[in-house]
Amino acid sequence: MELPEHDISIEVKVSFMAEQSVPDAGHYVFAYEILLTNRGHTGARLLSRYWHITDGQDRVQEVRGEGVVGEQPYLAPGSSYRYSSGAILPTPVGRMQGSYRLIDDHGASFELAIPAFTLAVPRTLH
Repeated sequence: MELPEHDISIEVKVSFMAEQSVPDAGHYVFAYEILLTNRGHTGARLLSRYWHITDGQDRVQEVRGEGVVGEQPYLAPGSSYRYSSGAILPTPVGRMQGSYRLIDDHGASFELAIPAFTLAVPRTLH
């Protein structure tokens, strides 16, 4: 069975940063860690990112930029790349989703969707 050319998985872990947050001022800080794993047979470089961040009152913030955390990592077949970043919301609950733009070893550009994930202060959601 032939492996798909572009098969990159995304795993997300979210943490609420209570010590950096000021709930009375509408300042909720979240850290997230992303693990990208290239399960395909072609390497790819992550060129840019796009985030669609929605707070608990459905206000949207869009973020676009080159690479992630100042890097444009290369994912060889079978390799992984992990990074941590953060988001600040004015509400205790929100969600993020987006996409990465990559270029493979053959020069083909493609987009990788980042599935939606929840940002929530512990014990806020049931």
